[in-house]
Amino acid sequence: MVDSAGWPASFGFGRDADTATINKLDIDISPDGRGLPQGGANAIDGSIIYAAKCLACHGGVAMTTGIKFPAPALINNPDSPKVKTIGNYWPYATTIFDYVRRAMPYNAPGSLTNDEVYAVTAYLLHTNKLFDSVTVLNAVLLPKIIMPAQKRFVADDRTGGPVIK
Repeated sequence: MVDSAGWPASFGFGRDADTATINKLDIDISPDGRGLPQGGANAIDGSIIYAAKCLACHGGVAMTTGIKFPAPALINNPDSPKVKTIGNYWPYATTIFDYVRRAMPYNAPGSLTNDEVYAVTAYLLHTNKLFDSVTVLNAVLLPKIIMPAQKRFVADDRTGGPVIK
């Protein structure tokens, strides 16, 4: 047990979150596409953004040289079929958008515009042979993409505990 006698009421860290701050962070996206923003782009646009903001950490399409990158591979490699990538492991295409928007690029998470996130998502889907290069990916098309691994995931339908929203 820590003796907290004499500690200040506050350490002066953080600040109260206002509605605008909360709304900016409340950006979750469901597998069915609920929460996807307006916008769109294609894989051709995405290849440019990927080269500028993703390649250094994740590697590229033709990276079969054995070079180790600091972040996981995102593109299927026929020489390493057991490596989990977007194309052979992720269950929902909407998860790609959600994760890229929240966490990428590593050095500036959340800095991509919605159109840039759609572009990178389209590029990743295209390089994994799940989407063509010219169609504009948007909030209508993205949830319709069926990922190859989706059938291997089981929805958590347990009951009896607290309900998580």
